[in-house]
Amino acid sequence: MPGSQRSRRGKRKRKRGSANVQPPVTVAAPQAPAGSEHPQSNPPAGSGPKKKRRRRSRGANASARPADAGRQQAANSGQDGTRPGGQRQSKHGHDSGHRRLQARPLPQNTPPKEQPRQIAPPVAQQPVQRDQRPEQAQRHHRNFHPEQDGLYAALDLGTNNCRLLVAQPTRPGQFRVVDAFSRIVRLGEGLGASGMLSEGAMDRSVEALRICAAKLASKNIRRMRLIATEACRAAGNGEVFLERVTAETGLSLEIINRETEARLAVSGCASLIGREARSAVLFDIGGGSSEIAVLQIEGQRQPRLANHITHWTSLPVGVVTLSERHGGQHVTPEIFEDMVQEVSGMLDGFEAPHASALNGADSGFHMIGTSGTVTTLAGVYLNLPRYDRRQVDGLWMSADEVTSMQDKLVSLDFEARAANPCIGPDRADLVLAGCAILEAIRRRFPTDRMRVADRGLREGLLTEMMADDGVWRRSRARPPYQRGN
Repeated sequence: MPGSQRSRRGKRKRKRGSANVQPPVTVAAPQAPAGSEHPQSNPPAGSGPKKKRRRRSRGANASARPADAGRQQAANSGQDGTRPGGQRQSKHGHDSGHRRLQARPLPQNTPPKEQPRQIAPPVAQQPVQRDQRPEQAQRHHRNFHPEQDGLYAALDLGTNNCRLLVAQPTRPGQFRVVDAFSRIVRLGEGLGASGMLSEGAMDRSVEALRICAAKLASKNIRRMRLIATEACRAAGNGEVFLERVTAETGLSLEIINRETEARLAVSGCASLIGREARSAVLFDIGGGSSEIAVLQIEGQRQPRLANHITHWTSLPVGVVTLSERHGGQHVTPEIFEDMVQEVSGMLDGFEAPHASALNGADSGFHMIGTSGTVTTLAGVYLNLPRYDRRQVDGLWMSADEVTSMQDKLVSLDFEARAANPCIGPDRADLVLAGCAILEAIRRRFPTDRMRVADRGLREGLLTEMMADDGVWRRSRARPPYQRGN
């Protein structure tokens, strides 16, 4: 049977070749020649798409195709073209469904992949996933959510500077600075002589505080603490000045006592005191006062290092007041020694253990200084083209290196000090007074090494507030995770 079909098909091809009639060609897909006895070239009547393909394939042999189609239908009607499974079988022995899929021509203007593209998943789901990724990443990377908890702010209005720090807690005991501000206002200018804050000094301070108020208003501040130190403590019009600050800027500052100032300085520098150290002396040389704290760690170290303070004192002298009494521009070695002796006389009444008692076996005893004086000294020691906190904060200096830098600064005149990029004209008349206070402290607590800290009261305020709120102990919710059934 299959052989007779192929021979009849060959005869018809030879007849059409002799008549010089070319069968129509479709570009979209290969199709059986006109007049073929293949079942797919003659679909059943009533089939829309198949009927259209039959009409498009008609050409010069349109009159011959009805006869061929009739013969094909007669042949199909006279044979049992079904398999035991019920599938339709063509004359060539193949499944008719399989042959339809292979020989079905496709329209030329409709590519087969257009329809799947139209039923693709909706694109609206993609932005939702992108918006959720930063939140999940932040929960894993940070231990803090600004939109929920807000930020922390600390402001320190001292005798010489006005400083602001805005931060958010990260890992336990640490935080990330979001914004910062610092300006030299010299609020204590002329305070030693008159006992009052001058109008010019108050105007400069109020102007700087306006900038701080604008920064605080632009952020989601959860908690802040704004303090004033020695200048407002000692001035007769300190309270009146703070009332003016509240009226003009909206900021309410509190005057802290000397003990609180010493504890805050220790809290701000706690991370720079190594875990192996059992004793240390921390000092903060300010504009109007200088705080000194002795730490002795016995047993387990507490999270709040300020709890290990055994002795502390606050000297009523700073770089502003000392330079005004002795002169800050033209300082000779003799004037420098006079300043050292004045501060040493104040330290005589400090009842604290001597360095020999603190520097025991495996004690790791050292000094740590937090002030503009020691950071300036470190910048000059490193010979920095401009001050860089990253290189200065945490720097270790030996006793000989500190002495060498002090001698170098004493040998410079005012113009040379002002030209140094790490000193500048604003500190050129104050740096030697700070070095004199440092030298007096070193003579009281001699040690082989000193660590420099570019941090202080602001960092202590932030650390205390975050610890009180328990932000480092609070358990943070992780992104929801659903286990598969």
